[in-house]
Amino acid sequence: MSKHVYCRHHTEMDVPFFDVDAMHIVWHGHYVKYLEVARCDFLAAIGYDYNEMGRQGYGWPVVKMDLKYIRPARFGQKIRVELAVVEIESCLRIEYLIADSVTGEKLTRASTTQAAVAVESGEMQFQTPQSWLAAVARHPSFQNL
Repeated sequence: MSKHVYCRHHTEMDVPFFDVDAMHIVWHGHYVKYLEVARCDFLAAIGYDYNEMGRQGYGWPVVKMDLKYIRPARFGQKIRVELAVVEIESCLRIEYLIADSVTGEKLTRASTTQAAVAVESGEMQFQTPQSWLAAVARHPSFQNL
């Protein structure tokens, strides 16, 4: 059975020099940053960035992350970070594919899970806030169940 995808989004960027080692290969820890850049771009697209989350009374820490490196990204390479939102009701779970923008060659697969936490009480929410669900539904590619 395939996963339901609520929406898809993508971001393109160039690999900067300060992200690479002496062999011009991206250091493995920087891939986490690329996921965050893509996630922030998606959140801005739905009008629910981290500032808005705070105004709504919630923090959204990453509680789980998984990365699989397939091929290295290199200095100057244009990469595309594609994301698919696969869970919105109990958490925010996103699956990612980082690929070369020109050739489409797959570089990295990843996933992140974030949980809503009430800022005032510090309690994890086991159901996502209505404000979050409404924001995701505004994305042009949103697919309801």
